[in-house]
Amino acid sequence: MENKNQKRVLVCGAGGFIGGHLVSRLKLLGYWVRGVDLKHHEYRPTEADEFIIADLRDPDLVDEVIDADLDEVYQLACDMGGAGFVFTKENDAEILHNSALINLNVAHTCAAKGVMKIFYSSSACMYPEKNQMDPDNPKCSEDTGKQGPPDSCYGWEKLFSEVLYDAFARNHGIVVKIARFHNIFGPYGTWKGGREKAPAALCRKVAEAKDGDEIEVWGDGKQTRSFLFIEECLDGVMRLMASEGFSGPVNIGSEEMISINDFTRMIIQISGKNLTIKHIDGPIGVQGRNSDNTLIQEKLGWAPSRPLVEGMRALYKWVNVCVQQEN
Repeated sequence: MENKNQKRVLVCGAGGFIGGHLVSRLKLLGYWVRGVDLKHHEYRPTEADEFIIADLRDPDLVDEVIDADLDEVYQLACDMGGAGFVFTKENDAEILHNSALINLNVAHTCAAKGVMKIFYSSSACMYPEKNQMDPDNPKCSEDTGKQGPPDSCYGWEKLFSEVLYDAFARNHGIVVKIARFHNIFGPYGTWKGGREKAPAALCRKVAEAKDGDEIEVWGDGKQTRSFLFIEECLDGVMRLMASEGFSGPVNIGSEEMISINDFTRMIIQISGKNLTIKHIDGPIGVQGRNSDNTLIQEKLGWAPSRPLVEGMRALYKWVNVCVQQEN
């Protein structure tokens, strides 16, 4: 039986990697959760109290899933993927069209129905490309975010949607909390098929390889990134949502920057295999990206607590099982 005192929340994108984990975290905290997505989660059953298959590009369907009695909406739904999807330019029109429609519909419907608290998952991809050309010294502090241009249409759409939610907050009195995610990773996410991100893609390549094989890495491997384990990401999200008087935008990421070459070597070491790296042409995005956590530490007292290698052990273990099950 539903507890009338429970917080009622909607997670848009609940069939995805971060959304699926978020549903589980919210249930653990005692929330009543409705999940919505184009599809069910591929890798595990949802823990949502109610899960609705719906295309959030359709305003009529958004009207059906957003009720006036919702306390919070977590908007993570978007058209996205890793570098092989985002940086080829082959998917730009769909990325812009689909994600913008989703956010326009969600913002409008929340305002129309009086839902007064929204979390929006933005991305580090919205930061200016010019500030991320030096792999050793990328600049991703929040105050630089709207100086543009980003390095991709995915980043442009995230920038647009931040402005969109800010306008709805200003004009309709909605509390909108915005986080800029920096390469969130962990089990139960896409690991094959072209939309997977670097951590899962590299884990798959290593898991599929035999001793003596070469692992293909796009570019020269000197490009740098930081990666944040999913549970730490959710810690940051929940702290942001619970905060008073601070809405962001704020980075949620790690400051443990690593080159893709060293990242690949880390995964190889975790696997215990004897493998070498082969560099090939491929989309790589900016040369350097690293979370700047100055603001989130100041405002929310949050910082990641576990080293990258710990989370990567968990991801590699899961991807390796997936690979073995397919063979």
